[in-house]
Amino acid sequence: MTGRGPPASRSTDDRRTFGVINLDKPPGPSSHQVVSWVKDLLDIDRAGHAGTLDPKVTGCLPVLLGDATRLAQALVRGRKQYVAVLELHDDLPAGFEATLAAFEGELYQKPPRKSAVTRRLRTRTVYALEPLETSNRSVLLRIDCERGTYIRKLCHDIGLALGTGAHMGELRRTATTPFDDRDLVTLYDVADAVAYADAGDPTALDGILHPAERAIQHLPTVTIAPSAADAVADGAPVYAPGVIDAPAVDPADEPLVCCQTPDGAAVCLGRVVGDPASSTGEVVSLERVVIDP
Repeated sequence: MTGRGPPASRSTDDRRTFGVINLDKPPGPSSHQVVSWVKDLLDIDRAGHAGTLDPKVTGCLPVLLGDATRLAQALVRGRKQYVAVLELHDDLPAGFEATLAAFEGELYQKPPRKSAVTRRLRTRTVYALEPLETSNRSVLLRIDCERGTYIRKLCHDIGLALGTGAHMGELRRTATTPFDDRDLVTLYDVADAVAYADAGDPTALDGILHPAERAIQHLPTVTIAPSAADAVADGAPVYAPGVIDAPAVDPADEPLVCCQTPDGAAVCLGRVVGDPASSTGEVVSLERVVIDP
């Protein structure tokens, strides 16, 4: 049977080549540089991050290791949460919270000139915008938003609406679905754990390296038979006879799902395109296979 076995029972070496680190990015280096350091520390050939953070920005930067880089599309589409310092250019005006509330919901944004994407007007959703504390002309904000929301632009626009002008001070990402800041590890933690592991401690990396399936735990799960997993590894879609269990989703929406074997091992990412209750027919079309033939 094709597969890596139950995620919880995998060895450290297995998690080096199909794992994820919930990394606390420090200020200064780029996301690319941080990933390069992780590769060097773990002595692996491939790694990638999910959702770029600018050099000055800190916080939650999931780093996918080895074959887990195939799961990146499931992470970059998730919701993001930040804490940001809004620096006003004048005293805090009356009606501040009412103005903030007006920025919740769907907003129009154009990427800044230095952005890597096309500068085209687009919509992004701010799910929650909450002031945590104020000090003189500084306001600490909690922001829950759709991926691709430009927080610097949001702060600028809030300043315009307040009539004071404003810019973004410090920014920290506290969550990117399905990760948050409750179990972040630093580069120093990774370096120390590697050193202890090299010195003979077999458990040193247990709290650092997570099975790659953690990165897709937010996705609906389709459980498929081991024989179906073998076929998927060779590029076949998932047909109804191979489905053991599937979520109640509308195939018309073609939601992104993770197919896994009964022991919880990820097999592929795909889109639900058919009814698993049917006796034949395609149920999941493949987008990314994460196991090898």
